[in-house]
Amino acid sequence: MLRKILLGLAAAIGVLLVVIATRPAEFHIERSTVTSAPAERPFALVNDFRQWALWSPFERLDPAMKKSFEGAPSGVGAVYAWSGNDDAGEGRMTIEKAVAPSVVGIKLEFTKPFAATNTATFTFTPAPGGTKVTWAMDGKNSFGGKAASLFMDLDKMVGADFEKGLAALKAVSEKAGSVQ
Repeated sequence: MLRKILLGLAAAIGVLLVVIATRPAEFHIERSTVTSAPAERPFALVNDFRQWALWSPFERLDPAMKKSFEGAPSGVGAVYAWSGNDDAGEGRMTIEKAVAPSVVGIKLEFTKPFAATNTATFTFTPAPGGTKVTWAMDGKNSFGGKAASLFMDLDKMVGADFEKGLAALKAVSEKAGSVQ
């Protein structure tokens, strides 16, 4: 009897491992909004990490978060590192592409609570009434990430933060003289 239970358990674990292994290796999360501001305004707020405190929801995860800035003041080569509580985690972002006022590409490196390297891309395109701003993140799932995706919807979780950030970016962009 015990042997049958152990064989059944081993089979169930085997099936679970196969299901996890066949989950998608890559992910893409994307949200957009339209602002009445010209593209130069939201572009400048994204292209300068020192401006992120004005709009990024991730800045509010830990009021005592330690931040440092290196490299260029904005654009390609600008680096922003942070270390915060369990909600904020630890990592760094590096702007690898900046084409004013249409795109900002960022290498996003998380070190805590888990290691991951992703790409964040902001695009700014003409739209009726202003500028369409799109925030996207692409990355690869590790085996652990694939397993977690069985229980958590990364698109829903991170997408909600992107929506908050885009709403704040829109509000700040639409204020006259908001960019310094």
